[in-house]
Amino acid sequence: MDEIIKATAPDLEIPSQDFTGVYGSDPCTIVIVGATGDLTARKLVPALFNLYLNDGLPKPFHIVGCGRTRLDNQQFRGRMETALDAAGSLDRSKWLKFAESIHYCVIDYEDLSSYRDLAEFLRDLDEKKNAPGNRIFYFSLPPSLYKTVAQMIGRVGLAKEGEENNGWSRVVVEKPFGRNLETAVDLDQSIREYFQEHQIFRIDHYLAKETVQNILMFRFANSIFEPIWNRRYIEHVNITAVETLGVEHRAGYYEQAGVIRDMFQNHMMQLLALTAMEPPSLFQADQVRDEKVKAFKSLRPFPVDNLYKYLFLGQYGSGTINGNAVRPYRDEPGVNPNSLTPTFAVMKVFIDNWRWQGVPFYLTSGKRLAKKLTEIAIQFKEVPHSMFRKTLGQTIAANRLRLGIYPDEKVTLTFQTKNPGAKVRLRSVTMDFSYDQNYSGPILDAYEKVLIDCMLGDQMLFWRQDSIEHSWSFLTPILDECESCDNRENMLRIYEAGGQTPRLLP
Repeated sequence: MDEIIKATAPDLEIPSQDFTGVYGSDPCTIVIVGATGDLTARKLVPALFNLYLNDGLPKPFHIVGCGRTRLDNQQFRGRMETALDAAGSLDRSKWLKFAESIHYCVIDYEDLSSYRDLAEFLRDLDEKKNAPGNRIFYFSLPPSLYKTVAQMIGRVGLAKEGEENNGWSRVVVEKPFGRNLETAVDLDQSIREYFQEHQIFRIDHYLAKETVQNILMFRFANSIFEPIWNRRYIEHVNITAVETLGVEHRAGYYEQAGVIRDMFQNHMMQLLALTAMEPPSLFQADQVRDEKVKAFKSLRPFPVDNLYKYLFLGQYGSGTINGNAVRPYRDEPGVNPNSLTPTFAVMKVFIDNWRWQGVPFYLTSGKRLAKKLTEIAIQFKEVPHSMFRKTLGQTIAANRLRLGIYPDEKVTLTFQTKNPGAKVRLRSVTMDFSYDQNYSGPILDAYEKVLIDCMLGDQMLFWRQDSIEHSWSFLTPILDECESCDNRENMLRIYEAGGQTPRLLP
């Protein structure tokens, strides 16, 4: 392509498009609190091991697992080795050296003396390696323990930065960030008693997906899209994140959360913000997150007195997924047989600002649908006047842009062309780009990316507390109305597992 451009415009300089960088993070210890849980074996240790294989970890580094289960170092390492082997990602020639950096400490989450022992262990570990005392505390825990563990870590001095035996200290918190606005504020106040905002990394792994990060690049690094990214040219926007999986082993959590707390407060709101936000002045963490906050502030208050017009709630029944019969949600282990917990929702929202006034955004998320799909679809307006009305005798389909997040990591644009032949007819064609096209380098898993950013101290892909509070301010009235209204049972529709995605039509 460069040769073609130079042939037609020989004086045009082709700029370099290599924006890759070097990780260059400080030596640190990653302390995983709740290390015997599923997240550590399934996501965290595989991500860290893959970074190690690709020279993505600092030197020296240590991984310290903490949990109530009584294990020694060798037993914990054996568990992690088994998990990597089961996932097919174990390189035995590299494992033994990597395993030397894995340690385990037994901890009682509510016993302060356990944390004093942990602090002493971490300081001894740093002294042996002459390390600077940099630490990441990753909460791989039930949300109910976040406050307790953060307070205990702070009380033994491990949250302090730059003091004796301490370098920097950071805490990583998984979603959910509270159950509503009140609990989100309470959680933040508890953590902020010892940790400052720059130390808190509220993780949303959706933001670390390459294709999600690409949304900003697509919008703001190409001059052809920004002029039409507004109410004058866009009819509506569909943001979809659906999956074939059911509640699986998370019934205890899901019964208390439901789809709005599980997906909308975090993932869906972030995708909405990336689609709707204004361009930041600089591609830096606070500037980008400032624009997200502005988008959340511009959300039109949800019309809770007219829910049926703007909200559809569903719960999966029985059905078939990939040829296999699946049980309804109410028959899942751990689920109340009379449960009114929604597993699917479509929400119609508006952003009241100059760019988006009057453009509906349809947010859709749910479980047990026909296929797994995460995408953002931009539906453009129809042409305002058809000069072909006496010739074609047909409706001209509007252009549609799809930003595929997963599993189809691609960008597609549908537009109209003439159908070959003597008769004048239109046909819709699609121009597409696969995200990994013409790229052969390493691709970071979402957890690998967030772990690197934690080590670098880069908060670009993490929630800031004001964003969380504005998100909850929008959603809490919806949840309160849905969970307190007398007509709650009638609001919830049962849909067939494995069926097509129900829609709240424009």
